Amino acid sequence: MRKILIVGAGQGGLQLGLSLLAEGYDVTIMSARTPEEIRAGRVMSTQCMFSPSLQLERDLGLNLWEDQAPKIVAQGLTVAASPGTAAFDFIGPWDDYAQSVDQRVKMGGWLELFEARGGKVIYHGVMTSDLAGLASLYELTIIAAGKGELVELFDRDAGRSPYDRPQRMLAAIYVHGMTPVPEHPAPYVRITANPGLGELIYMPGYTNSGACGILLWEAVPGGPLDCFGDRPGPEEHLGRTLRLMREYAPWEYQNCANAVPTDARSTLTGGYAPVVRRPVGRLSATALVLGMADVVVANDPVTGQGANNAARCAAIYHQSIIERGERPFDEEWMQQTFDSYWDYAAHVTAYTNLMLGPLPEHVQRILATAARVPAVAHRFAFGYANPSDFQHWLMDPGRADAYLRSVTAGTSPG
Repeated sequence: MRKILIVGAGQGGLQLGLSLLAEGYDVTIMSARTPEEIRAGRVMSTQCMFSPSLQLERDLGLNLWEDQAPKIVAQGLTVAASPGTAAFDFIGPWDDYAQSVDQRVKMGGWLELFEARGGKVIYHGVMTSDLAGLASLYELTIIAAGKGELVELFDRDAGRSPYDRPQRMLAAIYVHGMTPVPEHPAPYVRITANPGLGELIYMPGYTNSGACGILLWEAVPGGPLDCFGDRPGPEEHLGRTLRLMREYAPWEYQNCANAVPTDARSTLTGGYAPVVRRPVGRLSATALVLGMADVVVANDPVTGQGANNAARCAAIYHQSIIERGERPFDEEWMQQTFDSYWDYAAHVTAYTNLMLGPLPEHVQRILATAARVPAVAHRFAFGYANPSDFQHWLMDPGRADAYLRSVTAGTSPG
């Protein structure tokens, strides 16, 4: 029974640990917080899990809140011509629903499930200086903690990391009391884009106190939406959000008349530079650790891919570990394992980085066409659940124009 240590108890680390445990591996997870502390803590993310990621969880018996969380059926986009004035909008349905479960709920529950299924959990923070001694006790050590000093073990891959500073400043709040859009009452993600200023993203979710709404500002640094740097408390955070919505997204403001924060720790603010890191960390000449999920690929959440990336990374690492058999987890294997993940994550990273800058003209044409051609709106939404599809039409101007011509001619390719 091979011994594996996973440092970090987020989407990637816990999913991987639970999946390996089911295969008979001796798995230990290190978590800085207990389930009770996680549930009582501050919100950690604005995750939206698309259908392929949800299926990975179902296959492992991890979909513990599927019956409670709202089933999100579509994705909408409104592009502003000027603050408060919409140029166009559209809604693209998904082929199967997405869901968003507060990671305080999910990670607390998964940690308890991991222990109930026989996994070992060490509740203790880990410093880099601790790792060499720890890693010597295991055949493989995986770092799944995307924040803190441990990420410094992994060098930045400059060729895959075009940004060296945050491209958006983030401000999220979980609320109760949002009302549905009358003409579209089914739960769906709604994005308002103010070009040059940033985005407002709304998604239905599920938290400790039941169904909720999540409001996320993605503010261009230094712009008028970037006004949460002092980290206000929930009431003031919501007040600022409502004032901004009244000016920059009045079509969303009207749905917030009864909104209240879900709890005293319902807000999250900050920003980070999107980055890709090299996957192998070196503790000594012979002691190596493997990075996963946000440790090695951290994209801005503007495209909602972070938790989905982590789920896919866990699934790919799981398969690579199983296929390794009894052979050593050496540096070559670590690199190859990451490369298999990068085959997926490269598409996510390219698309997310594209959406952070001024949109190319061909992307603007796609979005404008989606407002009047349902097939384009559907395919745009489809790409969020299946990011590799974007390479075939949206990422390349020539392919984009060919696709749009085929759609308007009534011969849309599959």
